[in-house]
Amino acid sequence: MKILVVDVGGNNVKLLATGHHVPRKVRSGPKLTPARMMSGIKETVPDWKWDVVTVGYPGVVKNGRPALEPMNLGTGWVRYNFRRAFGKPVRIINDAAMQALGSYAGGRMLFLGLGTGLGAALVIEGLVQPLEIAHLSYRSGMTYEDFLGKHGQQRMGKKRWRQMVHEIVGVLLPAFQVDEVVIGGGNAKQLKELPPGARLGSNKNAFAGGFRLWKDPLAGKRSRTQARK
Repeated sequence: MKILVVDVGGNNVKLLATGHHVPRKVRSGPKLTPARMMSGIKETVPDWKWDVVTVGYPGVVKNGRPALEPMNLGTGWVRYNFRRAFGKPVRIINDAAMQALGSYAGGRMLFLGLGTGLGAALVIEGLVQPLEIAHLSYRSGMTYEDFLGKHGQQRMGKKRWRQMVHEIVGVLLPAFQVDEVVIGGGNAKQLKELPPGARLGSNKNAFAGGFRLWKDPLAGKRSRTQARK
């Protein structure tokens, strides 16, 4: 079975398929609609073949479908028929949950994705649960994402942003009673030191999670986000 993994981000849509080792990209941004993404995929990987597809979606996924429109992209995602567009079975999972699944090594793990926004997911004994903590209030009327996201970094500067990463990880690790926190996302590499109890993830783990969703017989059920075939 050949698998195509589509990792939808705010700057790029990253693609990787079984048998290939170098990802390809489709330009993303606030005007990206699912139809434009599909056009970009067809233009970017005309030589790739696949049997099934995993889509890592930057937003809430319920019953295997986007439940809300993404904040940093165009519109039309909630009603879009991905199965028809790809012509293959499709499983849709929250992008943070997909990277969390690929980062998981056992036990209880909290994943934090530091990028344009803040993605989060909890993995307990292989059970993946996306979390929507980004917009919860943390301090002074501001949210976790206001401190850890891209705009927070720009507002506070990198030094203060790094301090806030350490502070918030120190709050969330005992709150969720996890064995470790994995810090991923595009801005994770800007950390000079990791908070106690944390390890560095990799954006490549998103692809690993996308592949695992089909290869692991239980992963589709565990994710709670399996799309209708």
